[in-house]
Amino acid sequence: MIQLRRTAGSDADAPARPLVSIVTSGHDVADARLHRHVSALVRAGMRVEVLGLGDAADAPAGLERVRVTTRPPLWRRPLLAAELAWRAKGSVLISLDPESAFAAWTRVRLTRRSVIVDVHEDYRAVLEDRRWSRGLAKVAGRVLAQSGILAARRADVTVVADSHLMTELPERVVVRNVPDVVENGARDDSPRAVYVGDVRASRGLFEMVDAVERSEVWSLDLVGPVAADDRDALASRVAALGDRVRIHGRLRPDESWRIAAGAWAGFSLLHDTPAFREATPSKIYEYLAHGIPVLATPLHAQACLVEDAAAGALVPDGDAAARQLDAWAADPDAHAALCRAALDWASTSSAYAEGSGRMAAAVEAALGMEPTGTARV
Repeated sequence: MIQLRRTAGSDADAPARPLVSIVTSGHDVADARLHRHVSALVRAGMRVEVLGLGDAADAPAGLERVRVTTRPPLWRRPLLAAELAWRAKGSVLISLDPESAFAAWTRVRLTRRSVIVDVHEDYRAVLEDRRWSRGLAKVAGRVLAQSGILAARRADVTVVADSHLMTELPERVVVRNVPDVVENGARDDSPRAVYVGDVRASRGLFEMVDAVERSEVWSLDLVGPVAADDRDALASRVAALGDRVRIHGRLRPDESWRIAAGAWAGFSLLHDTPAFREATPSKIYEYLAHGIPVLATPLHAQACLVEDAAAGALVPDGDAAARQLDAWAADPDAHAALCRAALDWASTSSAYAEGSGRMAAAVEAALGMEPTGTARV
């Protein structure tokens, strides 16, 4: 069922401003990257509509309108993508997933519009990280991935979330998953770890639970949707730990980071999979911008980031993570120095200038607009 919401943002001068449509058949409207894109576009003086999944109440503020529906099965995602792309009214369409990319690209080739394809992960590699990706489902996933890559290669503008993506293109815009603001939050009185993102085994879910269980003095907040394959095992583990592990589910980005504020550690215990090997998780940028030291597995890209910031530690497994947590709890002054290092790095790193402001600038270029300056963060 499609749910439509119009906002109060439409005013008398709104028709004079360009309308941009963000289209996604795979992402919830609570998605953090989507929220950052909308914020940057609105700051640049554009009207924005979002067509996606979830609850309209979780959509970003400042939208012209939002149209949402429930998450479809894999086989129906291309059909939904086509429906949403043809419902989009913007002069520029921005896609956030492979089937939406192909649908949006097809639509604009038949009308006088522009398409920006946002590639935030390696579509083919991520199939190796999904338990459902077997047999016919994997074949279907490969077809969708290839359709998204085709559209990204032929789009008016291709945006990528990290420099290792779509390297075959001579021109692409790197728009990193970085927050707009560096915020200094007071550390909690008691040691607490946090994880914000997609909650699943391959992202270190059970290593996080192991670490907190073995450290004894720590608690853990898990913020994000839990993979269906891991729900029962997680519920069993959490039942034995009582309120030391709290599962919050999917939340709006602002609500997620209100929970994270004050945490002593942020987890990024990714497994060594093709999808994660060269990925730099957005959560690490967020943790550092909130003054939260990072515990990460030693995969190349995220390890380089943690080491460059000098605001965390690299651990291979849950046992090592537990030992590091205990060391931080035993020496709160040394831990406080890591908190300061995180904020200092986030305040000066050039990566934070490569966020969604670049998406707004790409839209301005696609529309032939003069840069407003507000599009850049």
